[in-house]
Amino acid sequence: MTKKYCYKDLVPFGAMVTMECINVALNTLFKAATLKGMSYHVFVVYAYAVAAFVLLPSPFFSKRSRVLPPLSKPVLYKIGLLGLIGSSSQIMGYTGISLSSPTLSSAISNLVPAFTFLLAIIFRMEKVAIRSSSSQAKVLGTIVSISGAFIVTLYIGPPIIIPHRPSLSLHQTLKSSDQNWAIGGLLLTAEYILVPMWYIVQVQIMKVYPDELTVIFYYNLSVSIIAAIVGVISEPNASAWKIGFDTSLASILCSGFFGSFLNNTVHAYVLRIKGAVYVAMFKPLSIVIACAMGVVFLGDTLHLGSLVGATIISIGFYTVMWGKATEEEVVEDVPSHETPTTQNVPLLQSYEADRVEKKMDASV
Repeated sequence: MTKKYCYKDLVPFGAMVTMECINVALNTLFKAATLKGMSYHVFVVYAYAVAAFVLLPSPFFSKRSRVLPPLSKPVLYKIGLLGLIGSSSQIMGYTGISLSSPTLSSAISNLVPAFTFLLAIIFRMEKVAIRSSSSQAKVLGTIVSISGAFIVTLYIGPPIIIPHRPSLSLHQTLKSSDQNWAIGGLLLTAEYILVPMWYIVQVQIMKVYPDELTVIFYYNLSVSIIAAIVGVISEPNASAWKIGFDTSLASILCSGFFGSFLNNTVHAYVLRIKGAVYVAMFKPLSIVIACAMGVVFLGDTLHLGSLVGATIISIGFYTVMWGKATEEEVVEDVPSHETPTTQNVPLLQSYEADRVEKKMDASV
């Protein structure tokens, strides 16, 4: 029971929280690199190429790839679709961050749970029974979590912790008067509409071919190829593709390993174990993580709105987690009342088999 609980609950939870922290840090590093002139088209190509290179041995040495049959054409087509969705969302997302800010990206990511929950219901990946307490908890928790995230974004409140040095706070960033900010917000919204679609397709692939490393290798390869085609058209200047030993190279290597490789692999693993809605519910945590990292590392001012919003997000988040856990317990308890014989073998068929066996023993 302890190993099962650790495998199905503690490991996915810890992995997803860690990935959200890493994503916020990677977005900040990417923003710093683009401020020094790095093209986001070039960044996507190189970052996913780094991840594909790291994962290159996985189709040959992965234990599951040895057991599973070779990748069929339908699975490869789905991976290609996954790559198209992923490359589109990444290009839009990084373009939006370069035009706005990583904090705005974290704020708009709060839309992901709602979109994912709706798509999961449409594709019958999540069941909603109005009278079920687990379904009510999932719906209510999703609404509460998104509401808390928007409170963090829109409500400032009086300062609680004032830094010793001036800094660019969350709300100063969100209220920037730069005209590019609106375009960046639209692109980030488009990205987080595509992300739930990426989750849905990924879940379908993992049901058929549950080998995370092999699937993510082909996914990263397809994204780098698609992004390269778009990048050559968008960035015809050869000098834009030259990367020096500076923040740009650090951003590419860190995003390639910790983002395109580790983050996507962890997401594929948790999607296979827990489903799309579970993964999407961690997105609102990114705004809380962004605020916390800003206060600790950047000296941002902590306002009452951030504290209240973070509390509401936590309540909504754990409400959804309780609903998911309750639902899983009910599903696991259903088959336990039936034995394999009564579940699969009709009573008359079992009686006839016993009678034939007794005749054969008597004849011997």
